[in-house]
Amino acid sequence: MDVRSIRFAPGQAPGPHRHPCHVIGYIAEGAAILEVDGQPPRHLPTGAAFHEPAGRTILRFDNASATLPLHFIATYLLDGEQPLIEMLA
Repeated sequence: MDVRSIRFAPGQAPGPHRHPCHVIGYIAEGAAILEVDGQPPRHLPTGAAFHEPAGRTILRFDNASATLPLHFIATYLLDGEQPLIEMLA
């Protein structure tokens, strides 16, 4: 398991990616837009929990605000030595 405190600048959108493991987290400050391939986008306000499934393409995990930062806590449920993320674009 690896737990990270991650901050995005206003408007930051990292692009499509995937994880080799399940990622569980919550929004500590700000809001995000999460879109898993095959599912509609979800707005995640402060205090919301989220799940990014292992091996699935995450089309969006974007800061929902163009003016406010985003802070979230992500728990990566690793199975041994694995990279945390694979960028697809």
